[in-house]
Amino acid sequence: MSHTDRTPPHPPSVGAAAISGPQPPVPATLPTFGQEEEFFVVDPDSRLVAPRAGDVLEAVRARFADRPQSGARLGAEMTRFQVEASGPVCRTAEEMARGLARARAELADAAADCSLAVAATGTAVLGDVAAAPLTRGPRYRAIADEFGALRDSHAVCGCHVHVGANGTAAVLEAVNRLRPWLPALLALTANSPFLRGRDTGHASWRRVSWGWLPSAGPPPRMDSSAQYGRAVQELTASGAALDRRMVYWDVRPAPELPTAEVRVGDVAATAEEAVLAAVLVRGLAGVPAPSPGPADRPLRLALWRAARDGLEGEAFDPATGESEPARAMVERMFAHAEPALAAAGEAESAAALLERVIAVGSGACRQRAAYARRGRLSDVVDLLVRQTRYGLAAAEE
Repeated sequence: MSHTDRTPPHPPSVGAAAISGPQPPVPATLPTFGQEEEFFVVDPDSRLVAPRAGDVLEAVRARFADRPQSGARLGAEMTRFQVEASGPVCRTAEEMARGLARARAELADAAADCSLAVAATGTAVLGDVAAAPLTRGPRYRAIADEFGALRDSHAVCGCHVHVGANGTAAVLEAVNRLRPWLPALLALTANSPFLRGRDTGHASWRRVSWGWLPSAGPPPRMDSSAQYGRAVQELTASGAALDRRMVYWDVRPAPELPTAEVRVGDVAATAEEAVLAAVLVRGLAGVPAPSPGPADRPLRLALWRAARDGLEGEAFDPATGESEPARAMVERMFAHAEPALAAAGEAESAAALLERVIAVGSGACRQRAAYARRGRLSDVVDLLVRQTRYGLAAAEE
């Protein structure tokens, strides 16, 4: 029997319930935000990743041939193992929650039309994605030709949170404000402990493998557009990046949008966790960070420690050089963002959502717990598919 056959007929709802209760009026100056999420296509019988993204997207087109689709754009990623949902520009957390839940439901339903499923996990739990077949397109082929086996670093699924900013100076200021909190954001979103049938020993193996790319990692602190331009020119002149779009920093000025784009996190296991990450990013972008911020070397070390330990382990504070529980680092990040969250009317609901995530465990923790029950990685994939479609309620069963 496939996982699809075991799905409860009346699943718990997600979406607006992630941020519930009466919401105060949104300040007129509150920046907009949005999110892109990447997912693996899996065979629900074998639980292997399947290079059939094209079939899922064709099923999406068939489903919406005669009726409107949600605001999300559902499309291809670099490999045929992956699909992407690019959500609409949002003003409120409630709006984002509805959009993310709808997009996930649309992808899951289209995949089911093809006897497939989609799974929100940073790495492929089962199946070999080495030298993954590429989605057609000259850019993807150019990346594969230029970077050889490093193309495998693209066979991972992350989330990208965008926060609107008015002008280059404002975007760079948002990048600098977010930069110190990258390790905490990574620890909170870690959701990729398994790869190709084995435990990697890391909560976010996606972040480790993505970091092999020469244009990835934390950005330098940049206080002017000239500094930013020089950093990008160095990457492209050296061949580490084909162009501005391939500057893969953990947080960066988006190359084609007036936004600061945070790329450090694994794809969230549930829509609720994706909302939590997004509201925290917007909150952090709205609060000045201590100047000058952490130096590059300790920040890289802190990011590796966050990738290894996730939310349940130890963290390395790049500012003080001392260790602390990762949960304490995440709670300190929340406290720093709280004034901006309060201005958006989202502090109370975001705090409740953070408490719920801490109680149920991070995505990586839940994957390992699912495996530990019977020693079967198929159980991990089944959990991922349920969470992707039905949210945190599936993790709390």
